[in-house]
Amino acid sequence: MNRILVVDDEEGIRSFIAEALERSGYQTQTAPDGAAAKDLLEREAYDVVVTDLKMPNLDGLGLLAHIAETQPDLEVIVLTAHGSVDSAVEAMKRGAFDYLQKPLRSPDELRLVVKRAVERRALTARLEHDARSAEASPSLMLEDQAMAGVADALAKVARTDATVLLLGESGTGKEIAARKLHAESARASGPFVAINCAALSELLLESELFGHEKGAFTGAHDQRRGRIELAAGGTFFLDEIGELKPSLQAKLLRVLQERTFERVGGTRTIRADVRWVAATNRDLPEMIREGAFREDLYHRVAVFPIRLPALRERRADVLPLAERLLVQIAAELNRRPTTISAAARARLEEASWPGNIRELRNVLERAAILADGDAIEPEHLWLPEPTLAPKALGDRTLDDLERDAIVEALAAVDGNRKQAAARLGIGVRTLYEKLKRYDIG
Repeated sequence: MNRILVVDDEEGIRSFIAEALERSGYQTQTAPDGAAAKDLLEREAYDVVVTDLKMPNLDGLGLLAHIAETQPDLEVIVLTAHGSVDSAVEAMKRGAFDYLQKPLRSPDELRLVVKRAVERRALTARLEHDARSAEASPSLMLEDQAMAGVADALAKVARTDATVLLLGESGTGKEIAARKLHAESARASGPFVAINCAALSELLLESELFGHEKGAFTGAHDQRRGRIELAAGGTFFLDEIGELKPSLQAKLLRVLQERTFERVGGTRTIRADVRWVAATNRDLPEMIREGAFREDLYHRVAVFPIRLPALRERRADVLPLAERLLVQIAAELNRRPTTISAAARARLEEASWPGNIRELRNVLERAAILADGDAIEPEHLWLPEPTLAPKALGDRTLDDLERDAIVEALAAVDGNRKQAAARLGIGVRTLYEKLKRYDIG
């Protein structure tokens, strides 16, 4: 349901607008002036603001300036007295969506303008979503039987607001699955916001999640809204949740339980209106046993767990994925898409892909650059021997496979640990932990 904030110092006008919009199915909240509206905007999420221009404490232009600075994607409709069109034109120049003259001629006129503003906000969100999706990896592909259960589970849970935990090795497409959940949910018109819990330091991650107030810490020169706040009405994706430090685990648990939070250095309580999706390649139950992950947080995020199989477990998807990836790679390289020769296709199919879809993409990008003609040949494919001829699992454990993948990744980048971590799709800190765990020099 779209949320509208109505701001006017005349109680009768506020009530009239709110009632007219509620009859059309909108959820409304009212404020008597710009200052009160500013306080509400810091705690709640809205799709459209309808505001008078002349008000005490903070007028409409001041409120519009605040919105343009802090929430530029929020649509604003201004109300102006008859004969004061110049003020409305000025508001339009400063970013207002439209204006209405008072007294309002009819509720229908109001509803029409608000409907258009809501539609533009939804369109903007959709375009941003599509742009992000286009930059992401290709679709999950669902031709292999190993993905049948995944497809069914995603389709069923997408229609709910249940918290989902996506499990699987690095590079198996967990973010693609999260985007699919969002696109098929009732929140599809809202934002999809993602954060990688392994990519930032503890302090920066807390600020990114919750936002901060001016002066909350050194360098906090201005108030900043966090990503949870920016995701209001949409989906929030916590990638690599297993990398969260214990202190942040406790704070995240509180948000999941109470659906509220405060900015760093702030005291105002803000509602977390998001659908949660988390992902990890870690063994969270084992981390719980080791005291590295909170059991209560695990039960909050694992309401609906879905495991994405490794690429080696879904061989029928390798070539369709490769073909789609090559189209994307060709666009990035500004050249015609290349085909894959029969011999090269055989090599792709038999590879073990420890790096999964991410590794497949890297191999294809390198091959596309090397290929002089229209087809990728076997000699263009950089595939280490252990990958070309994988051993039967037999008594080998997942730890054995993971150790091999790390050794191969380090060899491929001449020991550069940062590049190896990127190749494996894990954080540098995580890589160091694994090097220590597997005694890799």
